Amino acid sequence: MNDPVRVAITRLDGFPGDWSLPAYATPGAAAVDLRNAGPAVELASLERALVPTRLAIALPPGYEAQVRPRSGLSSKRGIGLVNSPGTIDSDYRGELLLPVVNLDREPQLIEHGERVAQLVVAPVAHVQWDEVDRLDETQRGAGGFGSTGT
Repeated sequence: MNDPVRVAITRLDGFPGDWSLPAYATPGAAAVDLRNAGPAVELASLERALVPTRLAIALPPGYEAQVRPRSGLSSKRGIGLVNSPGTIDSDYRGELLLPVVNLDREPQLIEHGERVAQLVVAPVAHVQWDEVDRLDETQRGAGGFGSTGT
């Protein structure tokens, strides 16, 4: 296993005093869970809302945090994230807000304390563009959107 990346985190006003910071559920987990730190939110079908975590982080340069839906919420209740995966840049210092959407036909209630999303911290490579007149040829070429599965 790699050495952990040190990330500064702060509990904002309203973060429940008896809650621990986000943690990995198992030794092999790639993400930590983020919970609804605000009041319960009821979402009608196709309704969106920003769910507060009452947390803010400071990632080191060269890293991003990716916010992803939890598979159980999406598969069992149709709750996803509007911007998925969402990217948190290393220079962002605001609250981590979760842009949830109810894709189910029935209203869904997201309870206070419910695990809503996952957070993955990953390295980022910055690009230096080398503009050329023509790209090299490959067997695949410009085929996309399922072209290799036929």
